[in-house]
Amino acid sequence: MNIYDADVIVVGAGPTGLMLAGELRLGGVSVLVLDRLAEPIQQSRALGFSARTIEEFDQRGLLGRFGEVGTIPVGHFGGVPLDYQIIEGGSFGARGIPQARTEGVLGGWARELGAEIRRGAEVTGVEQDDDGVSVLVKDAAAPLRARYVVGCDGGRSVVRTAAGIDFPGTAPTIELRFADISGVRLRPRFSGESVPGGLVMVMPLGPDRSRIIYYDRAEPLRKSPDPITFEEVAEAFQRLSGDDLTGAVPLWVSSTTDVSRQAVSYRAGRVLVAGDAAHIHLPIGAQGMSAGVQDAVNLGWKLALEVKGQAPEGLLDTYHSERHPAGARILMNTLAQRTLYLGGDEVAPMRELFGELVQGHESVRRHLAGMVTGLDIRHDVGGEDHPLLGRRLPERELVVDGEKVSSTGLLHSGRAVLLDLGGGLRESAAGWRDRIDVVAAEFDCDVPVDGILVRPDGYVAWVAPTGAGADGLRAALTRWFGPAA
Repeated sequence: MNIYDADVIVVGAGPTGLMLAGELRLGGVSVLVLDRLAEPIQQSRALGFSARTIEEFDQRGLLGRFGEVGTIPVGHFGGVPLDYQIIEGGSFGARGIPQARTEGVLGGWARELGAEIRRGAEVTGVEQDDDGVSVLVKDAAAPLRARYVVGCDGGRSVVRTAAGIDFPGTAPTIELRFADISGVRLRPRFSGESVPGGLVMVMPLGPDRSRIIYYDRAEPLRKSPDPITFEEVAEAFQRLSGDDLTGAVPLWVSSTTDVSRQAVSYRAGRVLVAGDAAHIHLPIGAQGMSAGVQDAVNLGWKLALEVKGQAPEGLLDTYHSERHPAGARILMNTLAQRTLYLGGDEVAPMRELFGELVQGHESVRRHLAGMVTGLDIRHDVGGEDHPLLGRRLPERELVVDGEKVSSTGLLHSGRAVLLDLGGGLRESAAGWRDRIDVVAAEFDCDVPVDGILVRPDGYVAWVAPTGAGADGLRAALTRWFGPAA
């Protein structure tokens, strides 16, 4: 007889792992999060999250916990200016929210829901069999046991390696170096400025704090194996920008490369990977942490149904089939942006042509904004083609029982929602009421419909055009949520 320490063990207490823990708890399964660090990180490589992630936090009622969330309306694609508000809900991301704060919000939420977060627990390997997974923890008397394990443990993932999942990609060719400093006022350079020797960027983080980032074309990759020092940063930044950092107090110094890798499969039996354990790339456009959060929201409800024995055959495999293409697209666009953004004189004609396309064609602007924000993702959910099918349901104001509510508010519980807009769908969905909420509502839809089935992750799985009634509803419910109770 198997005795499990948790239904699911999540390895890694970063944003991806913590979001997944909360999603699994909403799904009604037990979760244990393990992290090798004794305390949460205080440094923050990520300084915000994408427009789609803003929506996903809102779907769980988390956005208010961040306080006032400002967004950046205008950003760039590879250094070419781009107004991200050209698409509904579009922005260049949330403004100035450090990763440490995001982890604090998500960790508090996951604990409130009943997830256990165990720190100072370094996972050294995983071993799976037909009934579950054993998790080996350094200095522990015995392995921990779970039905499933999810590696959210970064680019050097122990879980991914132990599961035998290949992680191919491209080797690093360039390096960005950065530092958080205080004590010196610098002119903001939000999107970066090309200079003769490379690129420099200055992002204010507060009244007396800034993040500086630079690319030094004279030394694309550092030759020293030692960690970068602030003296190196100050010398190079002054040489490139002319700004003197004498007197600045270094708060954090680090670097990152353009190494781009993606797991061949996001699942190997009872072991899955998400976030940086599944994909790493150059951080541009708040896509890194956001992709991990989106992995978690896609996976959580599916894995919870699988654990409870309610998932239809193949549901868990749709995590890979949906999120792997999204990850590959991020790797593609960040490598393209690297070339535009950091290339030398040889890239100038391409940069000029790209600028003409962006400025002269609305379709190009929409395409690029949708790609970077994640708002253009469309999953294959089956059924006849319809503009809403497979896409996220944008926030809309609904009228339910005479009161105004938001469509995102209906997803706070992490359950699927059937919007019964024309009446008559409740009886057809009766056998799935333990897994979905049926809401009789009124709202102005861009495309007239009588009903919309929204998955827990906010994507539309079924639509009833006006007059179609419940045709196809039972098939859609069975496909995504298993047979009727």
